[in-house]
Amino acid sequence: MVSEKIVLTAPNGMHARPAGDLVKLVKGLDGKVMLATAVKSVNASSMLAVLSLGLKSGTEITVTADGGSEVENLKKVVDFIANIKD
Repeated sequence: MVSEKIVLTAPNGMHARPAGDLVKLVKGLDGKVMLATAVKSVNASSMLAVLSLGLKSGTEITVTADGGSEVENLKKVVDFIANIKD
């Protein structure tokens, strides 16, 4: 299991479009990915769970990958979150 913290910098936070794209990315990976804030932890393969975090710009997220190619999976998810522009 590997994890990394990242601060969400997207000006509009994690709304439906990027959340859907994130879930699609995670479902294509060969392991489990979790997203966590100071309050809650959810499975990143569920759009409703991701949206339930209420991620706003400036929120610190801990991304955890377990199983499969966990190091590569972690990098892909962190890179995706870092590059959300809308």
